Amino acid sequence: MNMPTGPGSQGAIRLRPSVSSAPYDHPDARRLTQALHAEQHTLYGFADDPDATPEADFDSPAGLFLIARVGDEAVGCGGVRLLGEHTAEIKRMYVSGVARGHGIGRYLLEHLEQHAASRGATRIMLETGRRNTAALALYHRAGYLLCPSYVAGRDPRVNRALTKVFGGSSPR
Repeated sequence: MNMPTGPGSQGAIRLRPSVSSAPYDHPDARRLTQALHAEQHTLYGFADDPDATPEADFDSPAGLFLIARVGDEAVGCGGVRLLGEHTAEIKRMYVSGVARGHGIGRYLLEHLEQHAASRGATRIMLETGRRNTAALALYHRAGYLLCPSYVAGRDPRVNRALTKVFGGSSPR
């Protein structure tokens, strides 16, 4: 994929990808979540299998899975699902290496937050690895704070749980 750059941009170009919902078993979703799995496995020596996540977790109206595209190329994905009446969880956020640094992760995150808020969520939780510094930076910039793990059996030397609380109909 050829990412556009321009004079004076110093890599700061922000792309506006198209974002559309897709079933979790869509071929692009599978390709992207498997790439996420491979990257996590490289970082940690193990990783959660994306195939272990039930497809129904992202079914409407409680869930949503998004694919971000630049042109015709699927470059990122992410899902959100309700954990309870007012709590949602972000899962399987990923942006391919060549598309990173262009605002695509933030764009996906905003859409997922908006969906959660539209379903009554006032709190969003997520989990990432401690070595995933780019993801941690994105989530911190978006207002997420560290919290105790909400997934049983997670190793705090590896995993980082984060949460964001918001009110009203928009997470902003």
